[in-house]
Amino acid sequence: MHIDRRAFFATLGTAAAVSAMPSETLADALEHHMMETLDDETAANELKVRRGAGTLFGGPAPNSTTSPELHKLEPMPEHPTLVDFFKYRFAPATHVLQSATDALKKGEKEELILACLLHDVVLNLIKVDHGWWGAQLLEPYVPEKVSWGIRYHQALRFFPDSAVGYEYPELYNRIFGKDYIPTPYIKRAYEYARNHKWYMEARMITVHDLYAFDPNMHVSLDPFIDIIGRHFKQPKEGLGYDNGPVAHMWRTLNFPDMPL
Repeated sequence: MHIDRRAFFATLGTAAAVSAMPSETLADALEHHMMETLDDETAANELKVRRGAGTLFGGPAPNSTTSPELHKLEPMPEHPTLVDFFKYRFAPATHVLQSATDALKKGEKEELILACLLHDVVLNLIKVDHGWWGAQLLEPYVPEKVSWGIRYHQALRFFPDSAVGYEYPELYNRIFGKDYIPTPYIKRAYEYARNHKWYMEARMITVHDLYAFDPNMHVSLDPFIDIIGRHFKQPKEGLGYDNGPVAHMWRTLNFPDMPL
């Protein structure tokens, strides 16, 4: 370890005080200084991320307080499609696949199935306000009802609706605590959505959310390929290269290791 002599001696006081110190005291002081310096350097090199960071950027998994190990990402095709993102950036995407599978089995319309399939994929980019971020990421490529439902499912999660069998998830009690009260803007968003003509578009996403946390359920993207083809407007240039208002968001998912 490189030690800055001047910096070290500055921690001990005046030159006269240093010269009066026994060699044993100086040795102890040097060892202590080296330990502090090592701690500082180690802390500076640790990967630290906010809890709201997306999964691709080292953010914690939904039920974890620690960051997962970063894995090497496969390069994307030159003109990436939504299916490519599921394969190379969103995988294993178990939760959204289970959600969409539940909607498919229960005979929901294709647009709602697509909304269930896509409602949480933005968590790979960012977790904070994921309903709004997710809607923005997808708006240019999906029917308006789909992005609207994705935007407001975030707020509706915290408010039961017995008419459709949606109760407050026990999972949220574990994450947020039993006494958690949503912030005022979430309550306002809920009240707005509750009185909107498309309320059920968002509400049914939350309903199928409840049945999408089975660790033993095996799912696949295959049943949804045709639905994606019919309802997702894939740009011919590839997601991230169509010069649209959210292309940069898809490029960020494509290249999460770029430092600038």
